[in-house]
Amino acid sequence: MGITKTDFMRGMQCRKMLWLDKHKPSLKIIPPEVQQCLDAGNDFGDRAMAMFGPYEEMTVYLPGRQIPDTKAMIAKTQEHLEKGTQVICEAAFSNYNNYCAADILRKTESGYDMYEVKKAPMVHEQFIKDVGFQYYIINRCKVKIGKIFIVTHGPDEENPFVLNDVTAQAKGYSKWINDNIWDLNRMQKQPEEIEVEPGEQCSNPYECWYYKYCHKGEDLNG
Repeated sequence: MGITKTDFMRGMQCRKMLWLDKHKPSLKIIPPEVQQCLDAGNDFGDRAMAMFGPYEEMTVYLPGRQIPDTKAMIAKTQEHLEKGTQVICEAAFSNYNNYCAADILRKTESGYDMYEVKKAPMVHEQFIKDVGFQYYIINRCKVKIGKIFIVTHGPDEENPFVLNDVTAQAKGYSKWINDNIWDLNRMQKQPEEIEVEPGEQCSNPYECWYYKYCHKGEDLNG
């Protein structure tokens, strides 16, 4: 596997974070409150799959494991694209081993619109970069993407899904992604640990799960 969407976003926050993901993942510490937010986001995403009615989900797991079988998902996605399935969820794509899975693709007259689901009350720039990476990969797979939306959480459960059109901004990130994806690919494979001085990237836009490892020896209480 090359670079996934998650790899890219974490690597762009801090290259050392991505290197540790690949070589020393046992050092990762995910706070319980963060895991709760991740789980809630997954639940919200599962609910959003049905927002346009019937859908086909592409998720396939490796036998006996809760790990996605990406090759099977890519093949299944291709089958449904060829069939013209109206709503495809977790649509998987790979280009030069770089991989993404789009939350929702909805068929249009000329291709598909894309929807990225985030359990948040507003759109953050990180979300746009996230869906921009997906567009970059899918576009290189020769699938025509029209509009791109980020689905945020509405003010109440009566109207939980709010569509935010980020088409221009997301597509505008393609050059930035291309300028960095190949460097991240090379960097994650090198045997020597990446050296990065702790700084703002340790907590912006998210606190790094390797924070204690990179700050070892410091008085973290003050």
